[in-house]
Amino acid sequence: MKLYRISKGSLLQHDNASYLITQPWDELIGRDQLHDYLRQQVRHADLLTPVEADALLNSRLLAPIGAQEVWAAGVTYLRSRDARMEESKESGGATFYDKVYEAERPELFFKSQPHRVAAHDEEVYIRHDSTWNVPEPELTLFISPSGAIQGYTIGNDMSSRSIEGENPLYLPQAKVYQRSAALGPCLYVPAHPLPTTTRISMVIRRGGKDVYAGEVAISQIKRKLSDLAAWLYRDMDFPHGCFLMTGTCLVPGNEFTLEKGDRVEITIDHIGTLSNTVGYKK
Repeated sequence: MKLYRISKGSLLQHDNASYLITQPWDELIGRDQLHDYLRQQVRHADLLTPVEADALLNSRLLAPIGAQEVWAAGVTYLRSRDARMEESKESGGATFYDKVYEAERPELFFKSQPHRVAAHDEEVYIRHDSTWNVPEPELTLFISPSGAIQGYTIGNDMSSRSIEGENPLYLPQAKVYQRSAALGPCLYVPAHPLPTTTRISMVIRRGGKDVYAGEVAISQIKRKLSDLAAWLYRDMDFPHGCFLMTGTCLVPGNEFTLEKGDRVEITIDHIGTLSNTVGYKK
């Protein structure tokens, strides 16, 4: 089932029907056995007509996040390791990424507070002081307060490669800034974990033309998703749960950088498509 956050509450799609749920978002999703709980809520929710559901889905969707933090895992795919090594070789930091890829402990870093997250169809930003900027399409986990994976969404981990390449210690500035993260369009809550054949694809359009396109299956990730969640929750608490971006394998070539007005479309099987236009902080 899919759960969309809207101004009136939440729109739940289940078994080809749509329902309006007015329960506060954090109260609704912040629990274990979320799939079973949502099935129970269908009995008490307002059934929407197809016209009503389409009108809500075509209006402004909110990012599927309330009070949760967004964290991210890095160097979880071989292509990501190679890209990070390439951008950092002149600063002498390239070997760090090779070591992280092979290590037991993953790279985990804070990405965003909820108020900085862009929703579907909103702008994501590139930094004014960066010369090399890329989107990173990532399967994103929703993890309950107890540390159990309950759902999935699409994440865009916007990254300033020129800043991170100067020095690995600049990672927070390269990764954490206004609208450097996008989530959406929904929270996908299945009865069973996503299959490893699930595909992630990304298209970047500029002036109506495709300037990048790529696709990969999540089976190429080196680490188990449950292990990433477990490492994140070591000595940490998330009272409302947490979103965790799980890394990327789709990295445009070194000659590519985003420009204002570019359109980034990220699609993940079963979840949908997250679309954002590139801009700058006003």
